[in-house]
Parts: sequence; C-alpha cells; structure tokens
Amino acid sequence: MGKDVIVACDFASAEQTFAFLDKFTGRKPFVKIGMELFYAEGPAIVKQIKARGHKIFLDLKLHDIPNTVKKAMSVLSNLDVDITNLHAAGTTAMMQGALEGLTRADGSRPLLIAVTQLTSTDQEAMERDILIREPIDQVVMHYAKTAKNAGLDGIVCSPLEAGKVHDTCGKDFLTITPGVRFADGDVGDQKRVMTPAQAKLIGSDYIVVGRPITAAADPVAAYERCVAEFVD
Repeated sequence: MGKDVIVACDFASAEQTFAFLDKFTGRKPFVKIGMELFYAEGPAIVKQIKARGHKIFLDLKLHDIPNTVKKAMSVLSNLDVDITNLHAAGTTAMMQGALEGLTRADGSRPLLIAVTQLTSTDQEAMERDILIREPIDQVVMHYAKTAKNAGLDGIVCSPLEAGKVHDTCGKDFLTITPGVRFADGDVGDQKRVMTPAQAKLIGSDYIVVGRPITAAADPVAAYERCVAEFVD
C-alpha cells in the first residue's frame, strides 16, 4: 500500500458513521475504527464498513500479557482489516505473540503497527506521569527499533518523528501519523502536530485525520484537500 489519508471515524454509533460515509459517492476513504465505535457497535461495524469497499485501520491499541494479546489478535484477524495495532510498551514478547495470533493459516495477516508515545503526550507529561526521563524523540526511536526487531510493520508516531523513524528503521518501516491539522485549523487536544503537506515532506506513510474532516462543513472537500496535500 502506498501513501494514503486515513479518516478517523470517531463516532458513537453506526448511524452516525454511515451518515458520514454516505457523503462519499466517489473515492472511498481508508477509515480508522477506534475504541468508541468498536465498543459501541462491535465487530459487525467492521464487517459492514469493509463490505462497502473501504480499507480499515482497526485502532484498538492492545496492551496485555502476551498470551491474551495473541488470542485477541487471532480473533481480530478474522475481521479482514488492513491494519491493526498495539502498544510497543507491552514488550517484545507481547508483540511477537500478537504477530503469531494475527497470522492466518495461509500465512496472510493485516499490517501490525505499534503505538510509541501518544501525540497528546509531551515531554513534561511523560516525565511527570510515567517517569520516563529520556528525551521523547529518543524514547520513540527506541520503541520503533524494538517493534521492528519484533517483526512489526511500522509504528504510530507524531509526524514530527516520521523522518527520523525512517532514518533509524529503514524506509520500508511504516509510519502512521495522527496529529495532522490544516494550517488554518484548530489543533484541538493534540500537542505535536503538522499539516498534511509538511507530513508528506517529512516522510509520513499514512496520516490519520479526524475532526478536520469529520467536523468540516464539507467533509468530502476537506478529505480531498487532505489527499491533494499529502498524496497527489
């Protein structure tokens, strides 16, 4: 898969989600299904959106003991999503267990991506709340290298770190970057942000965009603007 814009469908119900997706009568966006929608509607929502022809990033950020994550990933692998994820902080053993559970009998599997540090976390919060005192970019790079060594396909990171991730882990190690906003938009609760055009220049492989598209007066136009800035 090449560069793409992933639209975060952070809705509370299937009704709201399909009302949004129905606006897209041309190009079908790659969509992210997160905790809110998945917990509200269950696996059925994944199957329904997939049946409409959308690629899906299932963003549940698993983090538990290796065997529990392995079993959970085995279940998720049956949903035919394109990307799913977990927390790199769960250790190498957990990531390897996840890969084992995610891989189907025929050897196929979705891409598996690790979360490093959330884009809502800055240096101060990381030091104060989780007692990690190294510079945040060093922490992200360490998590990235650990995920690559465990066999994962890439990481979720701030767009500010995407270029360095590729320098550290190679150009084929994927970077999925939330924290993307238009230059003339509101940054919301994100601390580490970048525009789609800047994310393209720095080397992000996928950008995840939520409210700048979903809350726009014209979501389709906002999506096409993102694609024009990041992909085209």
